[in-house]
Amino acid sequence: MQSPPPILAASISSSAHPVPAEPPFGVNEMRLSARQWLAALAIAAAFVFTAPRLWKHFETFDTGSDYRIPYQLSKDYWLYQRWLTELSDPQQVAVIGDSVFWGEYVSRQGTLSHFLGAESARPDRFINYAMNGLFPLALEGLIEHYAPSLHHRKIILHSNVLWMSSPQADLSDEKEQVFNHSRLVPQFRPQISPYRADASERLSVLVERNVAFSAWVGHLQNAYFDQQSIPAWTLEADVGARQASPSALALEVPGELENDPQRGPQSPRHRPWTASGGEPAHFDWVALDKSVQWAAFQRLVQLLRQRGNDVLVIVGPFNEHMIAPEQRPTFHGLRDGIAAWLASERVPSIVPPTLASPLYADASHPLTEGYAELARQISQDQTFRNWLAR
Repeated sequence: MQSPPPILAASISSSAHPVPAEPPFGVNEMRLSARQWLAALAIAAAFVFTAPRLWKHFETFDTGSDYRIPYQLSKDYWLYQRWLTELSDPQQVAVIGDSVFWGEYVSRQGTLSHFLGAESARPDRFINYAMNGLFPLALEGLIEHYAPSLHHRKIILHSNVLWMSSPQADLSDEKEQVFNHSRLVPQFRPQISPYRADASERLSVLVERNVAFSAWVGHLQNAYFDQQSIPAWTLEADVGARQASPSALALEVPGELENDPQRGPQSPRHRPWTASGGEPAHFDWVALDKSVQWAAFQRLVQLLRQRGNDVLVIVGPFNEHMIAPEQRPTFHGLRDGIAAWLASERVPSIVPPTLASPLYADASHPLTEGYAELARQISQDQTFRNWLAR
């Protein structure tokens, strides 16, 4: 008897012995059961929950005298939150603000907090919790989302009229713009017109604010991977430089350079604003009742006080020498309006006199001698003395 053709034989064999259906994920070498999936998810969840907490026990974080968040870690909000939890002495005062209090042109031994300590009996009493690049909207977000431990403390808060010097600085301009610390500003309400991030970016911000693991990953990127994701850093960074990084090898938070070429008396940037021919300028001031930044500062003061903090506000010192004479009355109106609102809210405040012109580096940042003089003025002010003693 003649055998059937090969194709027909294969068909008969297939119908007689059907091939079993391929299971889900059949191409995988290993397949987990439902119980194994649950176990894997439990392990992952435990790692996400415990890793940020355990990391603090392995990573060296040396704050030391006159510590401030280094410039290169200005966006490391997880580190800022960790540092606040170490503020345990109830007698210490948190000095909070933007780059003016942080000390843009000076070393960490040339800041306002340093000189306030030098004027007092306790050099370590005033802690520099300012951060470079902040503005009221960003500072509000930093305190609201990353400073839950900041309550029932004495706080010196900076009010900088610079942020109302133009619609662009105030973030009330309608034109889209890229600005620093955008992940700290309100993502949905109130709406910030120049901020045009897409939905995925805004949602990632919300996750970072509410999931400690996400903020911790951001810390790793800032401290050890040049503010990049680990895959991007691996592809772009120089292998030799990675191997030579002492902070990465020692699991130590990077500190400031001992001789920073950008800051301190030895820096070419540390010079009066007139050294390069600076002249008085015109500013496009934003009225208080229309200012986005001023509204954020008001909310920030109320937030800090709701947490039981005793707040003292320093208004300025702005470099009036840099304002065109015909515009100074407008500036005085803004400054006096800020002081009037603080008085109406019974928030103690100090409006120090304008420093001598050579003591400013630009419109709002003093030089080292300027901070020393400002600290003397504040320390001798009766409002400050009464506030500090109560």
